[in-house]
Amino acid sequence: MTRTLLIIDIQQDYFPGGRHPLVGPEAAAERAAEVLAAWRERGEPVVHIQHVWDAPDAAFFQPGTPGVEIHPSVAPRDGETLLTKALPNAFLGTGLERVLREQHAATAAEGAPQLVVMGMMSSMCVDATVRAAADLGFQVTVVHDACAAPDLAFGGVTVPAAQVHAAFMAALGDSYAAVTSTEELLTAN
Repeated sequence: MTRTLLIIDIQQDYFPGGRHPLVGPEAAAERAAEVLAAWRERGEPVVHIQHVWDAPDAAFFQPGTPGVEIHPSVAPRDGETLLTKALPNAFLGTGLERVLREQHAATAAEGAPQLVVMGMMSSMCVDATVRAAADLGFQVTVVHDACAAPDLAFGGVTVPAAQVHAAFMAALGDSYAAVTSTEELLTAN
């Protein structure tokens, strides 16, 4: 069985010292690096997504800044696909769907193309991309402990990152994807 690993926006601005640090990005990146190592060892396809916010008033991910760079723990290697995006949904304006369908066709795999997703932020780009993938007919698995979220606020209420992350993983797991841990994913294969 061949599945494509999709790594979304694990970039320097989300880490301490960056322009938009999340809660627990280091632990999520460590889990993501474990999954990536397993994919590389098996020779399965990997696609990296990098968000570039090319606007004069961009709060983070500005071109030419250290924060836009992919974290070294999951940096692309030669031969791995790297796509840049400007919107939360990694399918919009990137050619991602074409790349994934070509990879699926090249493996002559049966059934729906399978996608394993991890990255940042759980509440934005991971969510938008997973929902879009499911709507496009992909069979999606999200590696929940290889994702990170920020604290959010609404209506005068601050929602801690752990609760933000849990709410989004619960919603994705309800209708859009299988949600699993790094350990469960790697021991099942």
